[in-house]
Amino acid sequence: MGKRYYCDYCDRCFQDNMHNRKKHLNGVQHHRAKKAWFDHFRDTAAILYDEQTKKPCRKFLQKGICDFGPNCRFSHMSEEELFNLKRQVEGERQHREDAEDGIIPGRSVEEWIVRREKKRSALGSKGDPQNKEDSEEGQAESEIPPHLLSVPDLPPSLRPPPPGGWRVQTNSEWG
Repeated sequence: MGKRYYCDYCDRCFQDNMHNRKKHLNGVQHHRAKKAWFDHFRDTAAILYDEQTKKPCRKFLQKGICDFGPNCRFSHMSEEELFNLKRQVEGERQHREDAEDGIIPGRSVEEWIVRREKKRSALGSKGDPQNKEDSEEGQAESEIPPHLLSVPDLPPSLRPPPPGGWRVQTNSEWG
């Protein structure tokens, strides 16, 4: 059958030879898929600037759909979407300035790590907390800072544990 070439951008597979690969890599569909992939990682300020410099797409405003889709040279964003994007850019800018000034809303990562270590050492010396006050206090201290949870699409190994911890099956057989 021969070797196959898989394009990650297009999610397509085809016979790998020079002609097919060159035809695919120079194709419009591949260029669109590649642009869409890299646009996913663009800064929101750059997206806002691009959208503000474009004129509104008349066809999109009239019919709600445009034949060119994301490749249209006109803007498909409504006034509300532009306003939300401006707010997001302002929020990111404010967060960046606060971080530069050393003002981070909520607790910092270092504080969280110190409190976590204190809690672990306390639990190690006296065992599990027995009364309700201790468990509520421990739960409040183990809260993860919200700015750590704002990262989208974390892999399962980096996601925080669910409230109450992981369920452990006692009747597990290994081997």
